[in-house]
Amino acid sequence: MRTLDEAREVCEKYLPGLLGKLSEIPLTELEKPGNRGLELFRASGGPALVIPKSYSGSGATPLEAIQVTRAIGAAAPSLAVASTMHHFSVATIFTLAESLRSSGVEWALLEGIATQNLLVSSGFAEGNPGQGILSPTVGGVRKDGGIVVNGSKRPCSISRSMDLLSASVSVPAEDGGSETVLMLVPADTAGVSVHPFWGSNVLAGAESDEVRLTDVFVDDRLLVPTDIGDQGELDELQTVGFMWFEMLITSCYLGMASALVERAFASRKLSAEQVTDLGVRVESAAQLLEGIARQLVAKEGDNAALTKAMIARYGAQEAIVDTAKRAVEALGGMAFISSPDVAYLAAACHCVSFHPPSKAGTSRALAANFAGDVLRFE
Repeated sequence: MRTLDEAREVCEKYLPGLLGKLSEIPLTELEKPGNRGLELFRASGGPALVIPKSYSGSGATPLEAIQVTRAIGAAAPSLAVASTMHHFSVATIFTLAESLRSSGVEWALLEGIATQNLLVSSGFAEGNPGQGILSPTVGGVRKDGGIVVNGSKRPCSISRSMDLLSASVSVPAEDGGSETVLMLVPADTAGVSVHPFWGSNVLAGAESDEVRLTDVFVDDRLLVPTDIGDQGELDELQTVGFMWFEMLITSCYLGMASALVERAFASRKLSAEQVTDLGVRVESAAQLLEGIARQLVAKEGDNAALTKAMIARYGAQEAIVDTAKRAVEALGGMAFISSPDVAYLAAACHCVSFHPPSKAGTSRALAANFAGDVLRFE
């Protein structure tokens, strides 16, 4: 499959040797808890992938990041999801570093992540219908020089391999309400613990367990306030973070669907019409995601850009699920019965719908936006 081969070439350029080493491990082993995927990702320099070169990173562009993620998703779905959570957190940090709100600490964090191959987990809200990606699941109280945080995040990918935890936290505001801040916490901080949570065998290798925070002190220098506009719109930091997340998490599943299509093509049983049908569907998803990447390259981070990104994500999501279904049908019952990989990839592809915000959860917001209102995530 030519476009998947091109994605593999980009992955080899930035993460040399990773795909080769992953190919030596059966998919069933790569998807189990405790697999070597994150270890190999770290060894290949993966944590630095999207960090700009000015911060000692690899400097992959958003378009290249899609290809790398697609290639990994085709080889190791759990690793693709886990690494996306890292890239999303890192993208939020370097967006802040390049903004007027930068404290100057971000460049040191980015350089440390890149040069020391540190993994950053993403403890933002996920998995609960109707809950936004940045909605806090932990709370904090002000204390001299920082906040003390209590609560838990579940699921939290890379929970057992993380060096740093990034998350949103709700703290009391001066006006008597509450405000959301983003925090970054070293994994070995007193009060941070990891507990079993993920019960499914699908994507079990992403280490998506529960992270608990018990009286965890977070220094003010590791806190970033978020702003909500007068009409409920997100600030640029949140918007750009959303766009990176939606682009890359959907690219993971594009890779999984591409792996099924590649198997179908390799069977040599498909008609020209079937090949064209599968190819058009999977590449339609790719081009929708590339549209988000071009917005990021152009530094479009306003409400209009976010709306376009969400439309692209939902369109790609539907194409991916449909592609997986059609690829399995084209492969036939014997392929499904004889290979656990086919059934696994088909099941994993459907998880694309579970990442926030859900289409159902944003239907009213998108409908209002189409009518000329501001896109709001509740």
